[in-house]
This record gives sequence, structure tokens and C-alpha cells, in this order.
Amino acid sequence: MSRNQRIGLIVAALVVAVVAFVVVSPGGDSDDEQEAAQTTTTQTETGSAGDDGATTEETETEAEPPPPPEPEVTRIQIRGGAVVGGAKRIETPTGDQVRIVIASDAPDELHLHGYDITREAGPGQPARFQFKANLEGVFELESHTAEDAGKDPLIAALVVQPS
Repeated sequence: MSRNQRIGLIVAALVVAVVAFVVVSPGGDSDDEQEAAQTTTTQTETGSAGDDGATTEETETEAEPPPPPEPEVTRIQIRGGAVVGGAKRIETPTGDQVRIVIASDAPDELHLHGYDITREAGPGQPARFQFKANLEGVFELESHTAEDAGKDPLIAALVVQPS
């Protein structure tokens, strides 16, 4: 066997090995796709035809439910002791999460009646209210600083309606 024949035989063997590897190897799924395929199972059951000739088919998929959406944030600005744009009306169904962020250009003490939540706000330090709306009714969010100064203390009215 000549030198050129040996080189040709080696090249042919390499080509066969590469083709065999490509054919036998898995279909290029990424780790995420393989994990998703392992955690999601689909089962199909086909029942027999009933009196009306129809068949019943059910498909059941086990997968993690999507996370609940983030609650909407109501943002309120207080300047010069008054709510920019006037007092707000915040409506939500019972059981929902409520998120309110109040920025103030001066130190202020804020109170949500009914839920008895008090927060401090000031320049660069907004007051953050986050809670579950488990009481139905209309609840006033007020500024104690404005009230003490003889100004309208109402910042917002929280309306919690039956869901």
C-alpha cells in the first residue's frame, strides 16, 4: 500500500467517524430545553366512542404556573405640603396587593386609616406602603404634617371593593 493510499484511508476513516458521531449525538438541545423537556410531561388519553359516536380526549401538562403579576404601584408626589394633581383615588379588589409610594419635598408623617399603617417621608426618602387589601371600604391616606399646619391632609382615598 502506497503512502497516498494510507493517507486516503485515514481521511476516509475520519469522515466515517465524524458522520457517525453527528448521527448518534443528541439533537443539540441546550441544557434549559432538556430540563424543560424533563419537567414537562404531556399525557394524552383517548376514550372510547360514546352513544353519540364522539370520542373524549384530554391533555394534561404538568409545569410550574407562571408567577403572579407584580402589583401596580401608585406613585404620589407631595410638594409644598400639597398633593401634586390633587388627592388620588386608588381602587382595588379585596385580596389584592396594594403598593403606594409617596415622595415629599419636606419631612412628613403619613397615615393610612383603617389599616393603621404609618410611614415617614422626606426629601430623597419616599414612604412605601405595601400590604394586602383584606378590609373592604374607603380608607383615607392622610398627611399628619399638613393636618397639623391646618391644610387639607387628604393624600388619597383607598377604595377596596368586594372581589
